[in-house]
Amino acid sequence: MTNGREEKVRRSVEVRLGDRSYTIQIGHRILGSLGQTVRNLDRVSQVFIIADSNVAEPHGRLARESLEAEGIRTEFLTVPPGEVSKSIDMAVQLWRELIIRGADRRSFVVALGGGMVGDLAGFVAATYARGVPFFQVPTSLLAQVDSSVGGKVAVNLPEAKNMVGVFYQPRGVLIDIATLDTLPEREYLSGLAEVVKYGVILDGEFFAFLEANTEGLRRRDPELLQVVVERCCRLKADIVEQDEREETGLRAVLNYGHTFGHAIETLTGYEAFLHGEAVAMGMMCAARLAERLGMIGPDLFQRQQNLLKALELPTKLPKLDISSMLAVMRHDKKAQAGQLRFVLPRSLGHVELVGGVPGEIVQQVLEEMMA
Repeated sequence: MTNGREEKVRRSVEVRLGDRSYTIQIGHRILGSLGQTVRNLDRVSQVFIIADSNVAEPHGRLARESLEAEGIRTEFLTVPPGEVSKSIDMAVQLWRELIIRGADRRSFVVALGGGMVGDLAGFVAATYARGVPFFQVPTSLLAQVDSSVGGKVAVNLPEAKNMVGVFYQPRGVLIDIATLDTLPEREYLSGLAEVVKYGVILDGEFFAFLEANTEGLRRRDPELLQVVVERCCRLKADIVEQDEREETGLRAVLNYGHTFGHAIETLTGYEAFLHGEAVAMGMMCAARLAERLGMIGPDLFQRQQNLLKALELPTKLPKLDISSMLAVMRHDKKAQAGQLRFVLPRSLGHVELVGGVPGEIVQQVLEEMMA
């Protein structure tokens, strides 16, 4: 089922995790095949689509029609948009809705939306009835290239982001590039920060590819985006396959820029900046810190800054209380015994987890990077 829209050739990425393996499908105008995809996965008694109000039309309607065309009873649970919904209180509301509507262990949860919805719906699915299957349908660029893949699901606490959660892999991921057509410009550009991140941490050639294609990225060229999304998903899958539960330290490289970025989000109440905007600022801080520590020269910092600027992403921090930022960063999941640890570049395409960074150097970097 394609709802009368032309479906183009789709790409796929396999995430190989033994009995938790799954396929990421990537294509243009493929949302109408969701019902058939879910039906082929398992016997399904009913599906609960969890989405925010911004994607209810037209994506939610098309997803529901696709599922019901396969004879799958489908219910729609809507949450308010924005990071403030990624909370324990909202999880409780959704757990209760699932009980009231008769969800059982053969029920499927479909996360339809951006990264917030994917994290929240996945957390709810992982914890309801000790775990019901869920499926990711990311509709934001940030979710398509990053948060929908790898099984990290969580909610926020007022003190820190993503501090209550589990590793819980989806049964599959369906990425329809066409859903990006309805994404507000700021949201779309925010997702490009995570795209840039993959070039810095894992693939210098991909970084150069992005540098050469900034115009196409800004205008949302669908063929270019399929290539970019597939590459990001493959890079992340490679890491997840080697360190699914972040036990060896390898998966920590995916958090490049996030220690600084999460602190920015936390101190601004998750409302002033989108996640990708905070990550862009955080990557600039991390690159400057690496330069201060003698790990890189100025060229990498400048190339990263130039690319982020070309993609209309922020490269300077807002004025924030530095002592508060340091305190929040000490609650970061990578911190050990209150000591700061950062993912820092050693060269383009290679980063390392660095501990024992003196607080005064971090403070100097924050002072320099604030606009």
